[in-house]
Amino acid sequence: MLEKVKETADFIKDIIQDNPEFAIVLGSGLGKLQDEVEPIHVLEYKDIPHFPQTTVVGHGGKLIYGILEGRKVLMMSGRFHYYEGYPMEIVVFPIRVFHLLGIKNLILSNASGGVNPNYSVADIVVLKDHINMMPEHPLRGKNIDELGPRFVDMSEPYNKKMIAAAEQIAATNNIHLQQGVYVGLQGPTFETPAEYGLIKAIGGDMVGMSTVPEVITAKHMGMDVFCLSIITDLGGPEIAFAVSHEEVLNAANKAMPHVITIVKGLVKNYE
Repeated sequence: MLEKVKETADFIKDIIQDNPEFAIVLGSGLGKLQDEVEPIHVLEYKDIPHFPQTTVVGHGGKLIYGILEGRKVLMMSGRFHYYEGYPMEIVVFPIRVFHLLGIKNLILSNASGGVNPNYSVADIVVLKDHINMMPEHPLRGKNIDELGPRFVDMSEPYNKKMIAAAEQIAATNNIHLQQGVYVGLQGPTFETPAEYGLIKAIGGDMVGMSTVPEVITAKHMGMDVFCLSIITDLGGPEIAFAVSHEEVLNAANKAMPHVITIVKGLVKNYE
C-alpha cells in the first residue's frame, strides 16, 4: 500500500509541480465550494494511478489543484466511504497521498443527522470531537512507521486553533455556528429512531458515515484537521421523520453560502 501511495503522490506532484498548503475534502452536496477555486490542474480520479472511484450521487470525481483566497489548495470533489464496499485502506488512501505531497492542513466537510435538540436542519456545526463506531479501524494491521507511530495521540482530533479561527470568521459574518461531537457509523442506511437515541445517549450531537477514518489517518501523520458538518435531518426516539438522500443534498445546498464563507476565511487567514 505504501508503494501505491508513493506512486500516486509522485504522479500528482509531477503534474502540479508545487506544494499545496491545504487539502479540502468535499462531502455530500458540498461540491459548489469547488467553484470558488481558481483551477490550475483538474485531475479525474479515473486518470490518477491507484485512485478509487466515487459511486454516490452528490460526490464528484475530481481532484482540483488551484488557488483559493491566494493560497494553494488541493480539493477532493467527492470522497470514498466504507459503505461503498471499499476497505479502510482505500477510504483513507487520499489522505496518505496528501501527506506525501507535504500538505499539513486538512479541511473536511460532511452532511450529518442531528440528535442535539438545539440543532436545526441546515445548521453548520464545527466538529470538536468524535466517537468512532465503525467496524474497521484505518490503522488496523502492521503499522507503517514511515508515516506515523503505532499508537496515535487523539487528545486533539480537531485543531483548536482552526476551530477558534472559524468561530471568529462566523462571528464577523453573523453566521450561526454550532460545535458538537460527531459519531461515525458504517451506513449506508439512515439511522432508526432508536439508533438516533443511542447516538445521543453516548454523547453524540450528530451522526454520519464518513470523516472519522480520514481524521484518524491524518492525525497518525501529524496533520492539523478541521471539519464542518451540515445538519441535514433530525432524529430520535420521538422523531420519526422520513429522510432521503435528496433531502440531504437540499439541506447542504441551503447552507452552502455560509460554508463557503467560513472555509474561504479559514484558508485565507490560518497560518
